[in-house]
Amino acid sequence: MLELSRRNFLKAAGVSLGSWALSGCQGQKVNAVGKTNLRKPNIIFIMADDLGYNELGCYGQTKIKTPNIDRVAAEGMRFTQHYSGSTVCAPSRCVLMTGKHTGHAYVRDNFEVGGWKRGDPEGQLPIPAETVTMAKILKKAGYTTGAIGKWGLGGPDSEGHPNNQGFDHWFGYLCQRQAHNYYPTHLWRNKQKQMLDNEYFKAHQKLPKEKDPLDPQSYKPYAGKDYAPDLMERDALDFIRKNHDHPFFLYLPTPIPHASIQVPEDSLAQYKGKLDDKPYTGDKSYLPHPEPHAGYAAMITRMDREVGRIMKLLKQLKIDDNTLVIFTSDNGPTFNGGTDSNYFNSSGPLRGRKCSLYEGGIRVPFIARWPGRIQSGSTSDHVSAFWDFMPTVTDLLGREAPENIDGISILPTLMGKPQDQQNHEYLYWEYARKMQAVRWGEWKAVRKKPTAAIELYNLKNDIGEKNNVADQYPEVVKKIEEIMVAARTPSEHFLLAKV
Repeated sequence: MLELSRRNFLKAAGVSLGSWALSGCQGQKVNAVGKTNLRKPNIIFIMADDLGYNELGCYGQTKIKTPNIDRVAAEGMRFTQHYSGSTVCAPSRCVLMTGKHTGHAYVRDNFEVGGWKRGDPEGQLPIPAETVTMAKILKKAGYTTGAIGKWGLGGPDSEGHPNNQGFDHWFGYLCQRQAHNYYPTHLWRNKQKQMLDNEYFKAHQKLPKEKDPLDPQSYKPYAGKDYAPDLMERDALDFIRKNHDHPFFLYLPTPIPHASIQVPEDSLAQYKGKLDDKPYTGDKSYLPHPEPHAGYAAMITRMDREVGRIMKLLKQLKIDDNTLVIFTSDNGPTFNGGTDSNYFNSSGPLRGRKCSLYEGGIRVPFIARWPGRIQSGSTSDHVSAFWDFMPTVTDLLGREAPENIDGISILPTLMGKPQDQQNHEYLYWEYARKMQAVRWGEWKAVRKKPTAAIELYNLKNDIGEKNNVADQYPEVVKKIEEIMVAARTPSEHFLLAKV
């Protein structure tokens, strides 16, 4: 039987979790009658896009420089067995926002509602108006809520728009397809289209045959003046400044390093001519780039610079000690668009990449920092996932998590109380209307389609999922097959195809 959760343990003892978690918090205020009003912590959740498990220095990367994120890890807790909500963008974001894994989530795969031509409707399948999101919960708890980056859960006029899902402020790409170009013609500020100083060009095209791939001038058409991540960084810093004197939740789903490979010259200069490059001409979709290794590394380092500027501002505003900062990625590294996961060893020891339910597609970096609360330089091997974020935050605030979610609070682990941490019985994923995966203890199972045999791996001995031992453990396979049935509910949009 699973041990008592931290919340239930404290309830049984008659203790308020909110007072336990927030006691001694920096920024507390004393009122006229001498009672202490504990200030709720600010929460900043930064999520990279397609960043692999091994693409940060603190996780073993050697070619790409990430000094600021590495510092966040050194000053906080680094998780080694944390999982994303899915292996692709939209469902991972849905899982994060709702606390439900892809067996129960409304969005279980990328689902386009528009086309690829200029002027086509923007957006993906919108989450319903009545969805209980993390932003709605925090807004009700008195937080100012902001989201800046890439959304993917509803287009401009849909009920899934972030302003309809609990966010006071939104700036960025509403549509994932638009986010394939870092020099778009527009972004969205709340429900208004904000035009940028960029000329339109397609985000998917090859270098014309008449263009010399060794001539830098051949790539000039694939850039503009307004680099979207820079505008998002500016907006994020402004949001923090405007709201630093009261509790805020800032969700930063940056589009970096998702292809296309595009980065300003000042960042490219750090890697130019240093990473064994040859031109990428666009043959694997997305835009050409003269030095794709250098460009990809420069994108990540520029994102790292943004994280550093955010951390610096928190200290300048004297809210650093009362701000929980989380950094992670929405899924594993990609395989196209000029990216080279083999060259960067992007998945590390893990098998698979984005669009795969092997570990490389779903195990992601996860770093949490909160000075004075989370032990600096600590590491946790607790098995956790995106759907744990919602109950962790409600736990932190001393509130009940919504019913019928799949997450478990990881607050005890963050607070250095692993003995009080409840564990998942299992973790579950499904993708592409056919693939399923289960993590059950040290066992990991993958089924590529409902009619296929279940593959079984022991992650304790085989983190790379190289040795399928299903034939040796039929009782484990039977249990996992039962989980694959019990862990999901029917979906009108995402039926498991019998193929």
